[in-house]
Amino acid sequence: MNGHPFTGGRRFAATALVLAAVLSAGGAAAEVSLVPVPARGRGDACVEPTEVMRRNHMEFILHQRDETVHRGIRTSRHSFVGCIDCHAVKRDDGQLARFDDPEHFCTRCHSFAAVRIDCFECHADRPANQAPAAERSPTTLSQLARAAGLPGLPSVRHAEQLP
Repeated sequence: MNGHPFTGGRRFAATALVLAAVLSAGGAAAEVSLVPVPARGRGDACVEPTEVMRRNHMEFILHQRDETVHRGIRTSRHSFVGCIDCHAVKRDDGQLARFDDPEHFCTRCHSFAAVRIDCFECHADRPANQAPAAERSPTTLSQLARAAGLPGLPSVRHAEQLP
């Protein structure tokens, strides 16, 4: 023995005892989560089950982008704007959390998973109608073209308008 009280078998026994105590605590231990739990959205239910969204939200977002940008088809089911509108988080001071705030819906899990969020380099990180007027900026190509004094671009077709 090297003089340390927790070596070999004793360390294992102490670890097992602590683990058993935590697991036997019942309800208290069940409430603790090592994975971040983001704020619940405003609606009754998400457009997909929670577990499906946790694993596949990026696939939905990319598919929606391809449909909208490349094919001109805009639907609301997996709309990025819809996600932001529903999952905006108010901080304790009443202001909406920005994407660089640890409380922002996306940032909570993406920071934990060490995933860089680049969506907000172009997209709004909170509902557009709730951003201060000074921070609002054009978000569609048509709005950008008009702001730059260029002729308007053809409008994007909504799914309901397709033949």
